[in-house]
Amino acid sequence: MRRKTIDIITLGCSKNLVDSEHLMRQLEAVGYKVTHDAEHPNGQIAVINTCGFIGDAKEESINMILEFAQAKEQGDLERLYVMGCLSERYLKELSVEIPQVDKFYGKFDWKNLLADLGKVYHEELRNERTLTTPKHYAYLKISEGCDRKCSYCAIPIITGRHVSRPMEEILDEVKYLVAKGVKELQIIAQELTYYGVDLYKKQMLPELIERIAEIDGVEWIRLHYAYPAHFPKELFRVMREHDNVCKYMDIALQHISDNMLEKMRRHVTKEDTYKLIEEFRKEVPGIHLRTTLMVGHPGETEADFEELKDFVRKARFDRMGAFAYSEEEGTYSAANYEDSIPQEVKEKRLDELMAIQQGISAELSAAKVGQIMKVIIDRIEGDYYIGRTEFDSPEVDPEVLIEKQDRELEIGCFYNVRILSSDDFDLFGEIV
Repeated sequence: MRRKTIDIITLGCSKNLVDSEHLMRQLEAVGYKVTHDAEHPNGQIAVINTCGFIGDAKEESINMILEFAQAKEQGDLERLYVMGCLSERYLKELSVEIPQVDKFYGKFDWKNLLADLGKVYHEELRNERTLTTPKHYAYLKISEGCDRKCSYCAIPIITGRHVSRPMEEILDEVKYLVAKGVKELQIIAQELTYYGVDLYKKQMLPELIERIAEIDGVEWIRLHYAYPAHFPKELFRVMREHDNVCKYMDIALQHISDNMLEKMRRHVTKEDTYKLIEEFRKEVPGIHLRTTLMVGHPGETEADFEELKDFVRKARFDRMGAFAYSEEEGTYSAANYEDSIPQEVKEKRLDELMAIQQGISAELSAAKVGQIMKVIIDRIEGDYYIGRTEFDSPEVDPEVLIEKQDRELEIGCFYNVRILSSDDFDLFGEIV
């Protein structure tokens, strides 16, 4: 049985997870039992889907490969394959440095992997997946790659230029997922707002989201990873008019200082950014904005950082993440700037920024106390049912904790919940 079992290990972002899910479906179709649990592998074959975005992610991927390479040396594993972003970027180097791996593949080499296992890729299953998420939600990837040339980002080097999936293919996948019991879709891409420009010669994200919203069974649609420059404003109308399009937008802004935005090659200004946030909140009342910010990019002065802190205080983002700059070879920053800001300064700035946001998050959570909110139940944990509102994406956002009482709740179902209390991030409620 172990010889017919393949362990898939996924590292990095949800886009990688979608790739793994497609591969798992193909492997199952040709007779393998497939597991997706890095903690408890039990097959004779392992496939590691790596991340190569920033230093920490690369280190995690390397450590995972070495861990499985050691298992192979000890005779606990027969074959080891590596794919994904890290493998795409460092194919030759990794092949030399970790010879225990039977073969390294690029990010999109599922067909070759199957062929090396003596199997055939089934084209008719290209839209099908074996979900690793709870069955009521799934990630939906609408494009690959990125045409933006942000100074710090290695993604275009790894994944290449932006390639949109045909709209009809995406809609077919949505119908397939709904038929499998999916109620909630997290729409993902490296850059959502560019969707359609290559295929249809114009931004087609608003039309795509509207067509997805019209499919029976789609209860929630949530949008991740938008870009602020040339934002498709027609999306505001779609969000207003369709109740199943969550009032939520994940839009990475990175910085606010014009000096830094120019150095980062973001093609947007401080004025543009404030105006866009104002438009979001005016055109889509109640919208929750998630953003990501960066500290310590080459050239960031104390004045730039003070401007960034002031921005966080003024904008009062509902959700915010931040990270310290990490130099990536091959990027514009690595070639043109000196990474001169000490790591301890980067970490100090990061801590300061997140401390400001923690206070804002606590205030915004407290403001929800007393409200009745629609919540989907994800799981049971200890004495609580754990759920989310339309303003919360899985894994990254706050959750709603509902104490287990006499009433039994069903995973994947929606309930009206009265919010009773809050902490810095999570909410506590009861079923109405």
